[in-house]
Amino acid sequence: MAETASQTAARKPHHKELIGTVVSNKMQKTIVVEVTRKKAHPMYGRVISIRKKFYAHDEKNETHPGDVVKIEESRPLSKLKRWTLKEIVRKTALVPEVADVVPTSIGR
Repeated sequence: MAETASQTAARKPHHKELIGTVVSNKMQKTIVVEVTRKKAHPMYGRVISIRKKFYAHDEKNETHPGDVVKIEESRPLSKLKRWTLKEIVRKTALVPEVADVVPTSIGR
């Protein structure tokens, strides 16, 4: 049962993929992605949404909060990081951050 080189190269390990929204990118090369799943309640049957956060590796720091991204399962990269950024599905409209401005005294 010898496999040829092309069969070995064609076989890739299957990794799970999830689509979610970036919640935070405040860490270096790390993003927090929130994945929402719809699931029927086991007893009552009502559809409920289950949210879970995943830490993912973003090598180029190219995502921003609000982006919809696809993440892929990987080897453990740190204590919490087990996912890597595969692609950005949809970019969010960038809103400039408002700096905290100390108001000056008016009428003095």
